[in-house]
Amino acid sequence: MNAIIFSAIMGVVMMFSGIFTQKKSAITLTAIIALLVLLGANICETYGCFSIDVNTHNLLHFTKFGLYFNTILIAATLIFVLLSGSSIEKAGVYVADYYALIFFVLCGTSVLTAYNGLLMLFIGIEIMTIPLYILTGSDKKNLKSNEAALKYFLMGSFSTGILLMGIALVYGATGSFGITSITSIAPTSAGALPISFLQVAGYILLFVSMCFKVSAAPFHFWTPDVYDGAPSVFTAFMSTIVKAAGFFAFLNLFEANATILGPTWKILITFVIIATLLVGNITAVFQQSVKRMLAYSSIAQAGFMLFALFSNNDLAKEGVLLYAVAYSIATIGFFAVLVKVKDHTFDGFNGLAKAHPVLAFSATIFLMSLAGIPLTAGFFAKYYMLAAVVKSGGSFWIVLVALGFAAISVYYYFKVIQAMYFKQGEPEVTSATVGYKIALVLVALLVILIGILPSIVLNWFYF
Repeated sequence: MNAIIFSAIMGVVMMFSGIFTQKKSAITLTAIIALLVLLGANICETYGCFSIDVNTHNLLHFTKFGLYFNTILIAATLIFVLLSGSSIEKAGVYVADYYALIFFVLCGTSVLTAYNGLLMLFIGIEIMTIPLYILTGSDKKNLKSNEAALKYFLMGSFSTGILLMGIALVYGATGSFGITSITSIAPTSAGALPISFLQVAGYILLFVSMCFKVSAAPFHFWTPDVYDGAPSVFTAFMSTIVKAAGFFAFLNLFEANATILGPTWKILITFVIIATLLVGNITAVFQQSVKRMLAYSSIAQAGFMLFALFSNNDLAKEGVLLYAVAYSIATIGFFAVLVKVKDHTFDGFNGLAKAHPVLAFSATIFLMSLAGIPLTAGFFAKYYMLAAVVKSGGSFWIVLVALGFAAISVYYYFKVIQAMYFKQGEPEVTSATVGYKIALVLVALLVILIGILPSIVLNWFYF
């Protein structure tokens, strides 16, 4: 509850901060302090030091897993602001409003990590996504940004309609919005009550809607245009913190209720995983824009995160935590480099290592992590996901398929590295301060540290 209340308050504070000062750096500093306060409040609740007690009538259920995941999301947002704060200041005139919207998004993610009913799932998703429509279209003079915001709004509204229809059908079948009471109706023995058609249809609609939210194929078609059209600095936020929160909500919803769909569940999730990996990786190979390539690669990363739903065991939970950290940090870090490069095509990165070695080194580490190369955080993130499938006794062939697609992803990630180190060119790069370069290198070293010692992330979950 600390994170929900504090993030909402900080959002209001950021709105009014624009009245008292027009200095953008001061507003960014205020946002960093607010994020530190929010992070501290959430950690205090996680370990029982300080908690605001509110009777939610079982609509929210705060678990160690949810609170720790929330800590990861807030910490990733803090890294995002520290690295990209100067880019947010250049995104438009209303910097305070951008930070306010980011805090409101965090309020929505905090609801999604604690929801205990379908009603709160809907509220959390709406609180999280509505500010994103505004952030996507924040570059008002850019036609692509306006088009992306409109497409995101229309597709988001459509998927929300599907979500509401699914909730209505489940409520009609069970008479309850609570996940616990819904689960209790699931068959547990030969003499249990049969599952109604309404309940099965409702959960299929919920599954489809959540696939929309996390950009899983074949419901991914909005993602490339929205990510490509939105200002790059906000694309980094949307494709990491927001997507990770969506996966947590997805996992929480189907962790116990997947049995309602019976054998259909494994067929559905297997089809979506293979389709997501196929569409994301194969399409990314043919992209000419690095930013659009990253949009398709984010779809491919979603395919790996879906293995947590497929296996549904303790190892999968650890994998989700590690994947959220590894993917978020690497993507935020690379986008921090991308916004400095004016030409987002592959040719725009030609010769970057010679002209700006710090940017090239950091970008290389982040790309290697996204590709899952050993000694980076992304390697263990993918390993935990695949190990969870093996532990669950699932089909081993799907692991081999995932490894094949992971090998394909190495090709398009290394195209950028090849351009930076082995091609001649004079890339147009905006000036980077010494503090920015130091922060970038520290984040890159953090990626390596987690790749060597993933326990520094996982131990906090158990102790």
